[in-house]
Amino acid sequence: MGISQADAEAIAQRLEHAEQNQTQIGHVSKQFPEMEMADAYAIQRAWVALKLAAGHKLVGWKIGLTSRAMQRAAGISEPDYGQLLDSMIVHSGARLDSAKFNVPRLETELAFMLKAPLKGPDCSLTDVLSATEWVIPALELIDARIEIEDAETGERRKVLDTISDNAANAAVILGGTPVRPDAMDLSRVSATLSRNEVIEDSGVAAAVLSHPAQGVAWLANKIAVHGEQLDAGALVLSGSFTSPVAARAGDTFYANYGELGTIAIGFD
Repeated sequence: MGISQADAEAIAQRLEHAEQNQTQIGHVSKQFPEMEMADAYAIQRAWVALKLAAGHKLVGWKIGLTSRAMQRAAGISEPDYGQLLDSMIVHSGARLDSAKFNVPRLETELAFMLKAPLKGPDCSLTDVLSATEWVIPALELIDARIEIEDAETGERRKVLDTISDNAANAAVILGGTPVRPDAMDLSRVSATLSRNEVIEDSGVAAAVLSHPAQGVAWLANKIAVHGEQLDAGALVLSGSFTSPVAARAGDTFYANYGELGTIAIGFD
């Protein structure tokens, strides 16, 4: 560990203040140049602990940086993860206040609703499919409580900053048509993401580690080192297969997942 637990908790307090006040803090990796990946997750856990102490409930997990292109851009060789709270869950057709976020952006994903627990270190794709009750179309709303670019130098934040920032998670929008995991080849699910009736991006779920369930297996194995598991009832966002699209006041988004239906969300 490159930073102390006291430092991790102090940074968590700053992140909470930034989220509540729609502000941003500077790069944690700049303040603590010796920090490591374990430090970033310690900060994330300290922030989630603050929220749990305030009465929020942990309802699941998110996986990010699942595509090779995003990993190369971030200078890492594996995905990252964050934690989902009950206050983050939104349903299709809702309208969100854009002023409550700093730089809100949307990505298309598939969410796995588990009916049985998953525990590493040897969790496999078939284990994930067996433990999954439903696969649900989802949009992830990501945000940045840590500056994307340093205000002084213009240097982009590191993956350590993103992980500290709960992997940039802000909300999850669920909709479309839930499907049983064995009802179709999930790697072939595709989606288009439209903003104000203009298609901004499209993608296919195979971009997520060749199969979206692979991301869930990776996560179960990754958190096993902390003695944690994915519990029955957990919602797991398996990773984006489109690039982030900025959301602004007045925007309406429409995500079309083909036979899995659609998700609509608006911003005021």
